[in-house]
Amino acid sequence: MSDNGNEAGDDVNAPLPRMSKEKAEEWAKHWTISMAHTAKAEIQPETDPDLPAAKFTNCIGKNNESADDGRFTLRYSVRAKLPQSQHAKAVSAVRDALKEQGLEIQDFRNDPKVSPPNLLYAKHPKDQQFISVRDSDEEHLVLIVSTPCLLPPDAEQKEF
Repeated sequence: MSDNGNEAGDDVNAPLPRMSKEKAEEWAKHWTISMAHTAKAEIQPETDPDLPAAKFTNCIGKNNESADDGRFTLRYSVRAKLPQSQHAKAVSAVRDALKEQGLEIQDFRNDPKVSPPNLLYAKHPKDQQFISVRDSDEEHLVLIVSTPCLLPPDAEQKEF
């Protein structure tokens, strides 16, 4: 995240939200399950070993700062099976559910003339998690949850 995921934005030393990697993965998995349920899609259990569902990376600040205090971001993605004829309705249903939960819709489309035809990007205004839903192929949607920069509960946050 460009601002290390903190609410202060310009304050690189603002306290980061705290969560363990295990909790973050559990939380992201819950979001994808909820989105799949809303879309009436079935999450596919098989995962490409080169693209695991949970991918943790180090946080990099907007001025390329990084710290060795354990902070991380998580990108959690899954494929959900659903016939192409239902993709537009599914992505619209997820959009509506996310709006009800207070997320800001940053981009949305249902347009068969472009690729991918169905697309949704949303962000939580306070917690800064990012949600994405899009067509993957004729039988699948891709559901993605990305966290802001998180700090493990027992880590001491380093300052820049």
